[in-house]
Amino acid sequence: MSRIPDPPPTRRVRLALAGFVAAALVATGCTLPTFAPRAEVEGEASVAPLGAAPRWRSCPETAEQVAGRAAPDMRYECARVAVPRRWNTTGQSATATPGGGETFEIALLRARSTKQRDRIGSLLVNPGGPGGSGVDTAVYLSFGEQFGGLPASVTERFDIVGFDPRGVARSSPVECISDADLDASFGYDPDPESTAAFDGLVALNQRIGRACGTRYGDQLSLYGTEQAALDMDVVRAAVGDEKLTYLGYSYGTLLGAVYAQRFPERVRALVLDGAIDPRQGAVAASESQAKGFERAFDNFVRWCAGNADRCPLAPDARAAVTSAVDKARVSPVRGADGREATSGWVFYAVISSLYTEQGWQELARAIDQLAQGDPAGVFRLADAYAGRNPDGTYSNLFDANLAVNCADDEEKPALKRIRQLQGQWREAYPLFGPALAVGLLTCANWPAKPDPYPTGKADGAPPILVVGTTGDPATPYEQTPALAAMLGVGRVLTWEGEGHTAYPQTSCVTEAVDAYLIDLTVPPEGLRCPAR
Repeated sequence: MSRIPDPPPTRRVRLALAGFVAAALVATGCTLPTFAPRAEVEGEASVAPLGAAPRWRSCPETAEQVAGRAAPDMRYECARVAVPRRWNTTGQSATATPGGGETFEIALLRARSTKQRDRIGSLLVNPGGPGGSGVDTAVYLSFGEQFGGLPASVTERFDIVGFDPRGVARSSPVECISDADLDASFGYDPDPESTAAFDGLVALNQRIGRACGTRYGDQLSLYGTEQAALDMDVVRAAVGDEKLTYLGYSYGTLLGAVYAQRFPERVRALVLDGAIDPRQGAVAASESQAKGFERAFDNFVRWCAGNADRCPLAPDARAAVTSAVDKARVSPVRGADGREATSGWVFYAVISSLYTEQGWQELARAIDQLAQGDPAGVFRLADAYAGRNPDGTYSNLFDANLAVNCADDEEKPALKRIRQLQGQWREAYPLFGPALAVGLLTCANWPAKPDPYPTGKADGAPPILVVGTTGDPATPYEQTPALAAMLGVGRVLTWEGEGHTAYPQTSCVTEAVDAYLIDLTVPPEGLRCPAR
């Protein structure tokens, strides 16, 4: 993989939802099942032609598919809208490229509370990834604070609207990576030191690139972030809002930032939580993540040392995890079904656990069980991250992730440079650096031309709330002030907590974000919310 993407949508919310869907969850209770929606579903909403109003239909079955049941006091409606396959982005405005009239279908879900009052409009949500489903996320967020969703103060004033960006899940999905190649990619040694091992990873990425190029050709460049951000304005118009109110997590902050640059006069309020610095190239972004995951892992190690009653890896969790990865390289533990917990699967179990502080104890238990010959906990964590189903199939999260990242990235480092970075980052970030370096191979072998997004100020936009978490592994905190400064109208809200993204984690964060969304009250400059 290239940069470390988000796991399937809003892992934090799914953790909280575990109580009422326990029968559908993996034994840890860590995740809701990830479904791979078919491109066509019986009874799904018809597609509104380009520029036409959407035709909404009741769809409680979507909530049942995603979360096991519909949320109390919530109604769900679905629609599909058409967007141009290629927007003409020359000049100050964006228009459909003339000729052909080819379109993508964008899937929408609207969750509306039966207790809604004094409606403000719609809150558009995106979970990041890239490749995460906004439709799924809108369902999760509709369940309310007791399950980790949005507070009633928000759901009673806004429709919660999720969209699957182009190429993702239900929206003309990109599907070009075989399940076998995804298994090989996740299971591969995260630090292939020998020439033969490195060359094997190069060959695997070349095979993935060829498969996607053969299926989509030049169309792969259509999945970039700017094209998806322009689609968001179609969604804004489709729900009848003059201006956009938006909650974007992680990669969703990049979508929001690009929207604000393209349509500053159409912004009402944007919350960008888990900020990405759009000005970082592929190498800088990967090193930033290596640093962020290493820092988050150090926090886990310190927690473990101080909580030996809950962490069987104490007193030295780093040594225990490093040993587990090293042993898996030469003698992977085989599960009851014959599947081997290779070093790659152990590594992604670690990655998965760092997205929430609640995952730390699960990681400690999984690594301890692995040492005793049981890899089940490692597979539960890693599969939750990868979106791997029990039958070995995957959603299209990583197909879309590669298509978007590689369309966005102009920087294509040579193999020699990647090999050098692997060694340098092994010294600086021993557990995560090599994997982030060799992850650059993915886009280095991508067959389509890039379509980079703009980076600059959102002149004319109102204040935009940029939220960062000091212990965030995936979008390290340093990127939060960087995004705010780039936009020129950004106001930083800091959470001194752990894990990926902050809202709605604590009363301090929730109150600040809610006041901004509802009343457009901007938090005071420099507001920092404590971890608890």
